[in-house]
Amino acid sequence: MKTFTHSLLILFVLGLALRFPDTARASGYDTYTVPTDPDVVQAQRAIKDKNWDTAIALLEKAKAREPKNADIHNLLGFSERNRGNLDAAFKHYEQALALNPRHRGAHEYIGEAYLMTGDLTKAEEHLAKLDKLCFFPCAEYSDLKAAIAKYKQQHPK
Repeated sequence: MKTFTHSLLILFVLGLALRFPDTARASGYDTYTVPTDPDVVQAQRAIKDKNWDTAIALLEKAKAREPKNADIHNLLGFSERNRGNLDAAFKHYEQALALNPRHRGAHEYIGEAYLMTGDLTKAEEHLAKLDKLCFFPCAEYSDLKAAIAKYKQQHPK
């Protein structure tokens, strides 16, 4: 009996490890695959360096080849938001979520964009969606929750 229980526990932990591989958890994507498109790889480097114009140019090239790639739209939204173009950012986040409604990264980032426009209600709606998507606490939920708390502290009613 002890061996059986121990085996079940090992299978449970192994199942969790397979459900939440490090790359997926770190990426913010519900079903993340390591990008192989050279433009996306270069764009990620540009994003890391905060070179938004270069990232956007590279991601637009990748999007032309894969217009239904939610990850590319999410990265475009992130880059546009950081460049200060919220209209384009919202367009890309909404496209990412239309393609993949479970895209955790897009929910986090669109929530943060809503905070930038002062729309706390919309940001909280995306936090609620993340709460349902994350079986266990996930970085996207925690990050948006922290951003909302900071927003509320800076904008008391």
